[in-house]
Amino acid sequence: MSEISQASSRWISAFLDAQAAELDASENTRLAYGRDLMDYAAWLERKGLTFEVAGRIDVENYLIDCDAAGLAQSTRARRLSSIKQLYRFAYEEGWRAENPAIQIKGPGRQKSLPKTLSLEEVDQLLGAAQTSAKSQDDRLRNTCMMQLLYATGMRVSELVTLPVSAARGDPRMILVRGKGDKERMVPLAPAARDALGVWIKRRDALEDAARKNGAAASKFLFPSRGKTGHLTRHRFYLLIKELAVAGGVDPSKVTPHTLRHAFATHLLAGGADLRAIQTLLGHADISTTEIYTHVLDERLKELVLEKHPLAKGN
Repeated sequence: MSEISQASSRWISAFLDAQAAELDASENTRLAYGRDLMDYAAWLERKGLTFEVAGRIDVENYLIDCDAAGLAQSTRARRLSSIKQLYRFAYEEGWRAENPAIQIKGPGRQKSLPKTLSLEEVDQLLGAAQTSAKSQDDRLRNTCMMQLLYATGMRVSELVTLPVSAARGDPRMILVRGKGDKERMVPLAPAARDALGVWIKRRDALEDAARKNGAAASKFLFPSRGKTGHLTRHRFYLLIKELAVAGGVDPSKVTPHTLRHAFATHLLAGGADLRAIQTLLGHADISTTEIYTHVLDERLKELVLEKHPLAKGN
């Protein structure tokens, strides 16, 4: 990515600081805003423009260039959203007399249903976690991670950063810190509690041995000797793909977020209340959770078309 001027950098930094302080935006959200605005600033500067002087036509031309470059509809919509929010902030701060992007209609977002997994596919993944790793320690860790992910519907970022203190004492409920540092309590199923108890015992033994060799104690349930101190989201993404292959599940269908979708869809299919699922997932808005009713509708349609006797032969 091209370098941008100090003036543009100051605008972006001030905007991101405000997002963190006033709206409690997560680090991942701020990073996404930052990438989008850096790209827009670099484009402006190649045209001899700046945030201060760019007008509506310039924002529209930028979006046209993004389209011509083959960027996905969702990416273009997100970039416009970032630009609109930056200019709204600049207007409120008195840096601009108007918001040049306020009346621009974006490309929208394609409404695609989230991918999910069947109960059988989840069972195959959980089985692979118990058997496929090279070492017993990895098998215990992988089993615990997969059981927790499916039992709670946690986001992968919430899982890998889970402090060990939240999981001690054979808990029936586990405290999860989600987006914007909002906390929620999520119940644990017996299988997840069992896997958690076994892993914590082994984790503590491994940590004791590491400390004897001079390593610092880790506060995380899934520690790592890397810079973050815990297993990274990227490593877990690769891990779940490996488990899919080992379990005979199409790896293109499996991501950490797919298990979150499966958690919600399977609860809904079992009769759970949508508001309860919203609370468990940590969704701020019920409309975000309602997507799972559409997923269930599609699965029921497929079931009728595949299994109903009058559908056969059509």
